[in-house]
Amino acid sequence: MKDIGSLDLSGSFNGSLLNMILDAGLMVKFVLLLLFIFSVVSWAIIFLKYRYYRKIKKENESFDEDYSRSSKLSDVLPAAKKYSFSTIAEVFRVGYAELTKTKKTLNESAQGSDEISLSSLDNLERSMNKACNTEMTKLESALGFLATTGSASPFIGLFGTVWGIMDTFKGIGARGSATLAVVAPGISEALIATAAGLAAAIPAVIFYNYFLNQSKNMVQEMDNFAAEFLNIVERYLVRK
Repeated sequence: MKDIGSLDLSGSFNGSLLNMILDAGLMVKFVLLLLFIFSVVSWAIIFLKYRYYRKIKKENESFDEDYSRSSKLSDVLPAAKKYSFSTIAEVFRVGYAELTKTKKTLNESAQGSDEISLSSLDNLERSMNKACNTEMTKLESALGFLATTGSASPFIGLFGTVWGIMDTFKGIGARGSATLAVVAPGISEALIATAAGLAAAIPAVIFYNYFLNQSKNMVQEMDNFAAEFLNIVERYLVRK
C-alpha cells in the first residue's frame, strides 16, 4: 500500500525519486541494491583499467623511443628494466633472457651450428609468444565483469520492473480501484529498476568495447615487436 503523502489533493503523483525507491517493494529494493553493486564495481574497474592502460601506453612510447635510439640489444636492457608497465618492454626482457641462454648454448655446444640455431630460434619464438599471451591476459583481466554487467543488468532491471508491476496490480485488485492516482506510483517505482539496469549497463558496454579495442592494439604492438626482435636475432646473431 502506498504512502498517502506521495499524492496531492488532486490525485496526481508528486513523489521524489528517493521516496519512490524507499516506497518500493522488497524485491525491487533488492534488485536496485544488486544493480548498485554492479555499477560501483564496474566504475571501479573502469577507473583502474583506464589508469593502467594509460600508463602502459605512455611507457610503451617511451620504451619504443629508447629502443629505436639503441644500436645494440644489450644497450636496450637497462632501459627495458625501467618500464614496469610497458608490455613491449616485458616482451623484450623475456626475449633477451632467452637470447642470452641461446648464445651460451651456441658457444658451449659442439654440435652442428645450423641445427642448434633452428632449435634456439624456435625456443626464442615460443618464449616471446608466451610473454605476449601473459601480457594479453593481464590486459583483459576484469573485462569479463564489464561484459557481464552490460549484458545482464538490463534483464535484472527488467525483472525488478515486472515484479513491481505485478505487485502494483495485486494492490489494485485488493483495493478494487484502478485510477491513475493509484496505478502511477507503483508503475513509476517499478520502472526505476529498468532505468537503474540501463544506467549500470550502458557505461559498462561502452568501456568494455573501448578497453577491448585498446587491448587488441597493444597485443598487435607486442606481436609486431616480437616479430621484429626475431628478425634481428635471425639475421645477426643466429644465422651468421
